[in-house]
Amino acid sequence: MQEISDALSLSGAASRMTGSGLLPSRYAVTDLLASSVGAVGEALVALMADSGLVAAAPMVSVDRRLASLWAGQSIVPLGWEMPPVWDAIAGLYQTRDGWIRLHTNLPHHRAAALSVLSVAAEREAVAAAVRGWDKDALETAIVDAGGVAAAMRSRAEWRAHPNGAAVGAEPLVAFDQPAASVAPRWAGRPDRPLAGLKVLDLTRVLAGPVSTRTLAGFGAQVLRIDPPGWDEANVVPDITLGKRCAMLDLRDASDRARFETLLRGADLLVHGYRPAALAALGYAPKALQALRPGLIEVTLDAYGWTGPWAGRRGFDSLVQMSCGIADAGMNWAAADQPTPLPVQALDHATGYLMAAAALVLLRRAVAGEGAGRARLSLARTAELLCAHRQMASGHLGLAHLEGDHQAAEEQTPWGPARRLRPALDVAGVPMRWDLPAADLGTADPVWV
Repeated sequence: MQEISDALSLSGAASRMTGSGLLPSRYAVTDLLASSVGAVGEALVALMADSGLVAAAPMVSVDRRLASLWAGQSIVPLGWEMPPVWDAIAGLYQTRDGWIRLHTNLPHHRAAALSVLSVAAEREAVAAAVRGWDKDALETAIVDAGGVAAAMRSRAEWRAHPNGAAVGAEPLVAFDQPAASVAPRWAGRPDRPLAGLKVLDLTRVLAGPVSTRTLAGFGAQVLRIDPPGWDEANVVPDITLGKRCAMLDLRDASDRARFETLLRGADLLVHGYRPAALAALGYAPKALQALRPGLIEVTLDAYGWTGPWAGRRGFDSLVQMSCGIADAGMNWAAADQPTPLPVQALDHATGYLMAAAALVLLRRAVAGEGAGRARLSLARTAELLCAHRQMASGHLGLAHLEGDHQAAEEQTPWGPARRLRPALDVAGVPMRWDLPAADLGTADPVWV
């Protein structure tokens, strides 16, 4: 997709696409995923060339089928099972005037929705209560209570909505003015170009973790920090590949001191804090630069950075409801309920775009242009996808086939597993992970 190359100032001609099949959707989901993966490869080889690691940029290939499969689940447990993806209450519900999706995977989000509906945690009771509400009123009430929900809107309704209009006017990747130039500190190798790069990961669930997992595949040292007690067991085995995972409470003085020590040693900060949320903890961009001059920052939110919903919590499945994707899918499939994308494509594509943006910023730092900041959002990635309708119906399934997996078993804390082969191939630069997936809070918050 040319829009991706334009947003990242890449040529768009360096990736060779292989593999076949299209995920079934009204929109070009496989094209979005493959193009986002390809942008990572192209940004990587440009960084390698500018860093003097290679004389000529290596060939970049993307397997479109594998890119689609990675957006489903990259890991196959051997003798154990992944936890359910969804909480028992989460899902689609019919209101008096339409549809709404409740996202209740996190306990406090579940409690907020149940408090608004004044019912017990039983799906039938929730459904009965939801039928007594108008969709927009229920969405507002749950959000105001600290929960997350999204009423289904059409594409026309979203474009007319103040936040939809704001997101549509935002760039796909917003690059902020760089700070004063500080020479990069990591020293990569031709076969591991990001070796020595210290990445501090403050992201949750999917998009941000996909970006840091991708960087770890080329040698970056990724340290993920979560608050004490945090858990997202249904995705941890998939997205902590190649990372060490620690816990710190940024409201505790001693933990803040440890966090600031980590910041001083970091090269790249990746986070998913909503606008002003990190600043409220005392870590606005200027404060971060004061702690670590030259720190590169890549961040995302759900609903964009300039509209009235910029501070709203959200997830891929909710953004699909808000921006018209689920409504368009329902009409395309002639279904009787909202029809989301076959995979969490907004999360995964945004994650790859974040990784590519990080590499672009690193390249600029190598060129002496200074530390920069990149901002992305799920809603803006959705606008890109909605600009590309898919003419063919698509029949690519998500079942793994013989030969899809890496040869060696991955020894995880939960048991052995098989991992998909990388969808991205950079000639002479194998994408591989030095660490298996890890449970949250199992590492010390230190650089190694």
